[in-house]
Amino acid sequence: MAEITLNFPDGAKKSYEAGIKPIDVASSIAKSLAKKSVSAKLNGHYVGMNDPLTAGGDFQLITTADEESLDILRHSTAHLLAQAMRRLPKFAHAHFGVGPFIENGFYYDTDNGAGNQVSVEDFPEIEAMMKKIVKEDLPILSHEITRAEALETFKDDPYKVELINDLPEDEPISVAVQGEHIELDRGGLVPSTGWIKHFKLVSVAGSYWRGQSDNAVLQRVYGTAFWNAEDLEADLQRRAEAKERDHRNIGRDLDLFFTSQKVGSGLPVWLPNGATIRRQVERYIVDKELANDYLHVYTPVLSNLNLYKTSGHWDHYREDMFPPMDMGDGEYLELRPMNCPSHISVYQHKPRSYRDLPLRIAELGMMHRYEKSGALTGLSRVREMTLNDGHTFVAPDQLEEEFKSILKMTMAVYEDFNITDYRFRLSYRDPENTAKYFDDDEMWEKSQAQLKRAMDDMGLDYFEAPGEAAFYGPKLDIQTKTALGGEETLSTIQLDFLLPERFDLTYVGEDGQDNHRPVMLHRGIVGTMERFTAYLIEIYKGAFPTWLAPLQVQIIPVNNGAHGAYANQIKQGLQEAGLRANVETKEAKMGYLIREAQTKKVPYTLVLGDDEQDNQTVTVRRYGQQATEKMSADAFKDLVLKDVANYSRVEE
Repeated sequence: MAEITLNFPDGAKKSYEAGIKPIDVASSIAKSLAKKSVSAKLNGHYVGMNDPLTAGGDFQLITTADEESLDILRHSTAHLLAQAMRRLPKFAHAHFGVGPFIENGFYYDTDNGAGNQVSVEDFPEIEAMMKKIVKEDLPILSHEITRAEALETFKDDPYKVELINDLPEDEPISVAVQGEHIELDRGGLVPSTGWIKHFKLVSVAGSYWRGQSDNAVLQRVYGTAFWNAEDLEADLQRRAEAKERDHRNIGRDLDLFFTSQKVGSGLPVWLPNGATIRRQVERYIVDKELANDYLHVYTPVLSNLNLYKTSGHWDHYREDMFPPMDMGDGEYLELRPMNCPSHISVYQHKPRSYRDLPLRIAELGMMHRYEKSGALTGLSRVREMTLNDGHTFVAPDQLEEEFKSILKMTMAVYEDFNITDYRFRLSYRDPENTAKYFDDDEMWEKSQAQLKRAMDDMGLDYFEAPGEAAFYGPKLDIQTKTALGGEETLSTIQLDFLLPERFDLTYVGEDGQDNHRPVMLHRGIVGTMERFTAYLIEIYKGAFPTWLAPLQVQIIPVNNGAHGAYANQIKQGLQEAGLRANVETKEAKMGYLIREAQTKKVPYTLVLGDDEQDNQTVTVRRYGQQATEKMSADAFKDLVLKDVANYSRVEE
């Protein structure tokens, strides 16, 4: 009998009879190892625990303690989902696309035919069948088949046939078999269905086949799986919390915004409440920038296409830009995807001197991106957005100090919004893949070193990320933790030596020569109004601090006839002080009206009756509290004004 030699990660080597299975290799080492070994790898490729080893090489057992074992479990659960659906009469003739593991679970794309759509109401029945198959403890086996055999096996599933036909002619085709169910598969599965014990189907959504909008729309069934019940329960609780914080749900409940196919996908409509929040953010950031010597401008949302050809956006971002508009006279106009060329035109409007620098230009600039329909999400992924954008033009020796100044301002903004969970990422060019970046090694090395030196001088912790730079220069990204547990870039400061070259920007130096080249810094502090508002909605869970709340004070007269005039008097005084107040005019029970104000998450509710009217007082109830407090009308106004002026921060 032929032998094979396996090389283990610890350097050990051992010979076995050819055809031995990984499960038997594990057992030969320790019975306990076999019980927790999920899969194996031979020369970097997955091998099932029940599959014979016909060749030797580098061998590794993957156990439940290894991080990638969770991916293997979820991949296997996707196969279990497909098998369970096929066993149910309603989905017996379903076609299946792809079913991979993802960061927080797995999904399978399904085409169930007209009238057989999967709904969340079907989940209990599907899960019950999945559990039945788990109890059957079906071994999962993998092996290679010929292309002809694969096409015959999957001839009734057009999606699998398409995948097979797209494979290179010389690429091996492998399948995984569990009971009667066969899957196209490249490996990475648990030994048997009995290993899959703790799982849950969580949602279903539409998805274009292979992500192409001209392909069929399939149903994507999402689920998750864990090795133990405790982790599954914790994940389901996180998902429930995420659903409660979803800015789309809160936006609907609090009348903040809506999206509509009639208006256009990815084009949110801001309702009065949402517009108020956005207006407060815009006023805040503009005032902050003006106080830091920024010059605010308005530039067109349309620009000549040549502007973006010069900047390089046409070459690097064409797929994310809308098609140019032919004006019929040789001019092509483009909906701008970026504001930087517009601000460069402001710089170029007249000659500049070293005395003008740093020149700080800012704008709430509207931009447009050609996003695919499947990627659009509420306010966080849109086709039209307004960016809190700024560009500073500096002399080279001013670069590091200006960078520090921008970062200090950004951190001050975070303090006012009570954003505390963030970290700094220095985003560099990928040294292994420089083709997509501006070709100037000296520039990249110099600018990356300057960025790093500035952070070190400020004593700030950061991590480095090769491959995350913009095509024209390195940047600092401020990565914030979202309320849903993810991480996203909220603010960016980018160094740019390229665009000043492309647009031939110059200034007159102290030597009187007009051939000096400035450096640009691009920065967005709160990002787009759309994404930042979505972030705030989820962070605050719709309960906005007083200074941002659409309605700051809800006034409820005990009796509109008897106390309505006094209520309107209080409202007028608050509005004259710049506060947002409303008088409730509905005739309903007091308890209902108070609960409604709490449901709308109004920071302050006032109840006004005979006693309050006679003594010129108000009874105050804060959002989320049961207790009330009585005070004079003037004292209450001062209280709210102080709350607003302090950005609703809790005083130490």
